[in-house]
Amino acid sequence: MAGTTHHHRATLKQQNKRFKSKHATKSSLKEAAKGRIPRQSPKTSPTQTQTHSHSHSSSQLRLNRKNAAKQAQIKKRNALISATRLFNGVDGAPRIIAVVPLTRDVSPSGTVKALARAGAGAVDLEGEGQNVPEKGVWKMRADRFKTSLQFITVPYRDFYGALEACRVADYTLLVLSPTNEVDTWGDTLLRTLQAQGLPSVVTVVADSDSPSDSGRVDPKTRSGILKSLLSFVQYFVPSQKRVFDLCASSDCVGALRAVSEGKPEDVRWREGRSYLVGEDVEWTSASASEGEGEGVGVLKVTGVVRGAALSANRLVHIPDVGDFQILKIMSAPITRHSTKNSNANANSMEVEPTLLAEPDEASADSLVSSNDPDDMANEQTWPTEEEMNGEDKGTDPHTVVVPDALQGTTPKSVRRVPKGTSAYQAAWIVDDEEEDDEDKENRKREEGVVMDQDADADVPEEMEDLQVDEDMQTETGTDIRKNVAFEDLDNEEEEKQLQKWRDRKREEQDDKSFPDEIDTPQDVAARTRFQRYRGLLSFRTSPWDPYENLPRDYARIFQFEDYKRTERAVRRRAEREEGVIEPGTRISIHIRNVPRTVVEQKPLMVYALQQHEHKVSVLNFTVQRNTEYDGSVRSKDELVLCVGPRRLRVSPIYSQHTRGGGKGVNNVHKFERYLRHGATSVATIYGPVVFGKQPCILLRETADSQAPQLVAMGTFLDPDTTRIIAKRIILTGHPFKIHKKTATVRYMFFNPEDIDYFKPIQLHTKHGRVGHIKESLGTHGYLKAHFDGSINQMDTVCMALYKRVFPKWGVMWNGNGDGGEDAESDSMAMEE
Repeated sequence: MAGTTHHHRATLKQQNKRFKSKHATKSSLKEAAKGRIPRQSPKTSPTQTQTHSHSHSSSQLRLNRKNAAKQAQIKKRNALISATRLFNGVDGAPRIIAVVPLTRDVSPSGTVKALARAGAGAVDLEGEGQNVPEKGVWKMRADRFKTSLQFITVPYRDFYGALEACRVADYTLLVLSPTNEVDTWGDTLLRTLQAQGLPSVVTVVADSDSPSDSGRVDPKTRSGILKSLLSFVQYFVPSQKRVFDLCASSDCVGALRAVSEGKPEDVRWREGRSYLVGEDVEWTSASASEGEGEGVGVLKVTGVVRGAALSANRLVHIPDVGDFQILKIMSAPITRHSTKNSNANANSMEVEPTLLAEPDEASADSLVSSNDPDDMANEQTWPTEEEMNGEDKGTDPHTVVVPDALQGTTPKSVRRVPKGTSAYQAAWIVDDEEEDDEDKENRKREEGVVMDQDADADVPEEMEDLQVDEDMQTETGTDIRKNVAFEDLDNEEEEKQLQKWRDRKREEQDDKSFPDEIDTPQDVAARTRFQRYRGLLSFRTSPWDPYENLPRDYARIFQFEDYKRTERAVRRRAEREEGVIEPGTRISIHIRNVPRTVVEQKPLMVYALQQHEHKVSVLNFTVQRNTEYDGSVRSKDELVLCVGPRRLRVSPIYSQHTRGGGKGVNNVHKFERYLRHGATSVATIYGPVVFGKQPCILLRETADSQAPQLVAMGTFLDPDTTRIIAKRIILTGHPFKIHKKTATVRYMFFNPEDIDYFKPIQLHTKHGRVGHIKESLGTHGYLKAHFDGSINQMDTVCMALYKRVFPKWGVMWNGNGDGGEDAESDSMAMEE
């Protein structure tokens, strides 16, 4: 122990932080990488040193980026050349430009003249006799940009003309004024064009042509006005970057370049569809042509095929006129002259038109749009009134007559009530718990069936058996016990309490939760008023046959076995069809059986329909209400539907849109009385079949025919004829007296017959209780109901009834008050 020294542990030993070197060692890098290796360029050789590899990889990455950018540029340029090949060359198709003025003080013809002067070097158009119409088609050659332009001018407040021009346009030229603001009409037009699908938009500002305006705008304030107008246009067309001022020569050339170069944006609903703008229209009477019928003839329309290829076997649609068959398609080459002022050689340069296509009788579409119902096919023989009343009982030897039961053979039910209780008092005594069928059978086997003769045997003094014959009926068909067991109020007191109940104030939340409540009429029996309604145990899962009790209009429509498969087959056949006219070809299309009034339409557009698009079926659209429209939109209100190239006068019915767009288990959807804000609904109509996701617009006509109101916009959903739209009504009653789970309810019905008729239907309350009707009390429509739990006096008893509803037959809109040739079919639609 002498040589041993005691040593304490150093608790305060100082440890300095290690020096962090800027250049890490190889071992530290390997330890930090944990086995990971850096990514090398494919051009780098594995034998190169690390420094040389890093510099070589960086240079290769730069070369790769430059090469990729160059390839993307070449690919984009080739795509642009391919897309604009339709407009290139001397025989190229013209670019269609719809000129739409949004204020009263600007002129569409003046705007076109300003653009023409910018492209032609300020050529005097009036001196050459080239007058630009205020409404119509005017074509010019823009040699500076090696293309041709076809302007469709639309006057101010021509609402439907603007919609029609933008349907076929490659560019939409919105003309604004620097002095006047866009009014409500222009705002509605822009919203409607936005919902319809706008092509490429170019916005210009033109000086006012109104003599009341004093000169031009001050140049100092003009830049601020252009910024304000750009902000306004970007609200509707966010892709707009600038507004061209036609008073500045540079902006005028820029606007002309914007519509003359590049590729116009595609409008989705026009994909796969062929259309044509009429440059020259001629009509020949039926006596000198192949047309048939009085007042009709052959219409010859000359123009350039746009969109998809045109087939002579398909039908064509002329807006607001109808669908027609093609007689033949002839070529229409452009007549060229050797010099600008040489008219002597004009005849030598003309080319005779040739026949390009004719319809094939075996493949051509028919004009049959609906079926002719055969009323005798589904004839059913109903029993006569004498047979229903039993007067012809026994006349038919094959009829089985069931004899009435003998007196005293019907078993009687026995209830145990306190001794001394009368029949009236016994009617108000209810059991706390109902016995099911098995318990009743067990109790009968244990105690035996009690007969009339020993009903008083072995009964305690405080209890006695009250025997009630439930099957014995009175002359009115009601129970004897019911007539005795309830005391009615007088008519004045009953009417007073009823009006007090109906005049109660309901909260807004209750009205939103139960929007289908109605009052039962007193003058008409409920079983008669609501005889078309039914009760459903579950709205989402209860089965409903979609082919029962269909209206007569369902015998007129066509139904697809598989709509998606039919659409794919139609598109494939259109792509493989031979003898079609390719886009960009200038043709003269001859249409048969066209009325002469069509010639008055300027400009005239012709759309080619796809196969089966002339057939009428049930069409469903998903629609959303316009946020700026404050009016009431009720189901079956008459509206104008714009879908694709058609305009129809329809009375749609609205229903709930199932979440996710599915049909559900039973394809039953709740009917909506009103089209409400903030929700997507499904509008159902009868109309021609539509293929593709076509946009739709719902307009409401006003006193001004060219100033309709935009009600809603949406998209075509499907032509599902099995979609069941069920209208719900809720009959409500007031719990008059309550005993635990049983209550006496009044004001739901007003006679015992109605209670017996609706007895099998389930009841529910606003507080979530579920029950059913047990029996009727008295003669004023009081009933006794049993629920699955206790209810209170403030609750409301409800009964939900459902009925399938159908839309009215849609007709073509022609701009007038009448509905067209099928207007008489509206009367065949079922009410409500």
